[in-house]
Amino acid sequence: MKRDHWLRHIERLDPDRDFEEIHRISVFHEFPWDTVQALGFALYRTYAVPSIGRLLAETAELTERSQKRYDDTVLILDAVVEHGFTSEQAREALRRMNQMHKRYDISNDDFRYVLATFVVVPKRWMDSYGWRPHSPHEVRAMTNYYRALGRHMNIQDIPETYEEFERLLDEYEREHFAYDEGAVAVSDATLDLIASWYPGPLGKVMRTASVCLMDDPLLKTFGYRTPNPLLRAAVRGGMRLRGRAVRLLPPRREPFPARRSPNVRSYKNGYRLAELGTFAPGTCPVPHEARVSGAEENTP
Repeated sequence: MKRDHWLRHIERLDPDRDFEEIHRISVFHEFPWDTVQALGFALYRTYAVPSIGRLLAETAELTERSQKRYDDTVLILDAVVEHGFTSEQAREALRRMNQMHKRYDISNDDFRYVLATFVVVPKRWMDSYGWRPHSPHEVRAMTNYYRALGRHMNIQDIPETYEEFERLLDEYEREHFAYDEGAVAVSDATLDLIASWYPGPLGKVMRTASVCLMDDPLLKTFGYRTPNPLLRAAVRGGMRLRGRAVRLLPPRREPFPARRSPNVRSYKNGYRLAELGTFAPGTCPVPHEARVSGAEENTP
């Protein structure tokens, strides 16, 4: 297999018809690590919109149960990519997502903005740090994939093209980014979670590196000091060097879904999609006597 094996395969597919397959290859074969980082930063940007950041602070899921909330988000989104929208796993994951969101008064505009971060931030990440940028086929397929996800979430007035998503994101951030104490608490908790994934002093280093990867509007909104320019340049340069090193590796033969990441830590004995996330008190729909130890339908 040559390094461009998967890209050549992608170019033979139709991004309007085969968008799920293209997106799955891109996420699980071409950019597994980068996609997880990019989507993490995509969600992180949403905290800077007070209506989103404040709600996340009020639920306390990201401030008191950061690891579980991170894991649940990864596993739910991962199931849809891995199995496809028509699969039982994806239907269960989407059902869980919609059940959780339904408990809160979230505007369609905020939903559209979050969806836009999923489309725009990964492309910008690959342009800056990936071992290659997303191809036009991948961008179109990714756009179609998240348009489909948005429809399953009943989001209205979804943009049709990447350019429309990008314009929506930039305009929404210019209009809505604002300081909020609750949002800052969520941001701090997320950075603490990132630090917890690494041993000893390395955790502090990675926390600082994460701040160095933020753009100035995001830093200003959270009230964080702009990092030392030399440190910032070193971190970003190191990320670009990593991309060049990955370019020299052979193509990934086996898919690497995000659930296999060592940072997903909450379900050492497996999990059921129907039990992920949060529930109103006393409403967990899965009979606990039906659980069989060691025989969950998924393993991390």
